[in-house]
Amino acid sequence: MRIWVIGALVVAVLGFAAYVRLAPGDPARWHVTSGVSGMGHAPRAGGHVWRGVGDRDALARLDAIIRATPRTQVMAGSVGEGRVTYVTRSAVWGFPDYTTLSLNGGTLEIYGRLRFGKADLAVNRTRIEGWLALLGQG
Repeated sequence: MRIWVIGALVVAVLGFAAYVRLAPGDPARWHVTSGVSGMGHAPRAGGHVWRGVGDRDALARLDAIIRATPRTQVMAGSVGEGRVTYVTRSAVWGFPDYTTLSLNGGTLEIYGRLRFGKADLAVNRTRIEGWLALLGQG
């Protein structure tokens, strides 16, 4: 009987891991700006926003920094469009965090948020601050 319980638990854990890693992300839902106004850092439920002064050059440099981040890939958009959304997965479980980098006029925005759960434990803020430090704005 115990082997069946252990087997069911293993199947449940593997099923959860597969769902987290394979659940598709909808660009229509995630390739958006935050709607936050003002400059600086702004905590959000399940994520974080940073807004500051920027231009196309800063957008392109930040895009290169983000693309070099481990376990990160582009989901939608491009620097040419002025908006790019990335998916960064956690190391162990592969939980996806979505980050949208956008340039609107002279305002550069980085909007990072989690897909699953309610609290990201400041993971997105820490990641954004690291990118800004590499950009020379941290």
